[in-house]
Amino acid sequence: MSTWAILTDITKCIGCENCVAACKEINHTGKDQPWRWQKSIDSLSAARWTTIIKKPDHHFIRQQCRHCLSPACVSVCPVGALKKTPEGPVIYDPKLCIGCRYCMMSCPFGIPRYTWSDPTPYVRKCIMCYQKIKNGEIKEPACIKACPTHATIFGDRDALLAEARKRINEKPGRYINRVWGEHEVGGTSVLYVSDISLDFLSWEKDLPQEPLPGRVFDVLEKVPKIFVGMGLGMYGVYWIIERRERLMNKGAGKSDKSDRSDKSDQSKR
Repeated sequence: MSTWAILTDITKCIGCENCVAACKEINHTGKDQPWRWQKSIDSLSAARWTTIIKKPDHHFIRQQCRHCLSPACVSVCPVGALKKTPEGPVIYDPKLCIGCRYCMMSCPFGIPRYTWSDPTPYVRKCIMCYQKIKNGEIKEPACIKACPTHATIFGDRDALLAEARKRINEKPGRYINRVWGEHEVGGTSVLYVSDISLDFLSWEKDLPQEPLPGRVFDVLEKVPKIFVGMGLGMYGVYWIIERRERLMNKGAGKSDKSDRSDKSDQSKR
């Protein structure tokens, strides 16, 4: 089966943010909201599933979910809210999401965002317009159609890898000899060719080439135990403090009774 993929050529991006606007419109994500922990209003957020990172010398890098071939976020989701589709996109069901944010901790690219402003918050991210393409409403993700310079294109992953290598071979002086997303963490469905390093798009400079799910789950499966341990410890502290207060109150009660008894004896005399 063909694997859907996106290839972004950094040398062609002009930073117009048409892709951002198209994504927000088709997914009805709403207005950007400034949060104090965001570096800027144009950072990825629950309302901005793709964004443009501006770098020196007129470099513009589109950031979005990488739709990993073996996604760590899917492997750690305890309720199956995140799902890897046969076509490639990683999608999610907000009705199942319990807001645990394991996916946010496990993603090597720091992509998923949380709807902090909602009464019942859950995770949101790019879904590659999966359902609308499947339903035949559109032929490609809205962000792709909106790009005026064709800096980002949509197609079969193998075909886009071939296109990426072709561009590098034809113009070796223009590109770094690397296709970002070809091998990292088992490979991704969002690929890049560039004339500058894109290592800043991931949490680690040198990501492993093997898939992360097993390694990440080994760490995250300990999180519930840690919380249980913390809970027991906090309860123990609470029990000790409460017991001391009870003993002090009893002592104070006895002292009051003794004082009242002494006063009663004196009045009788």
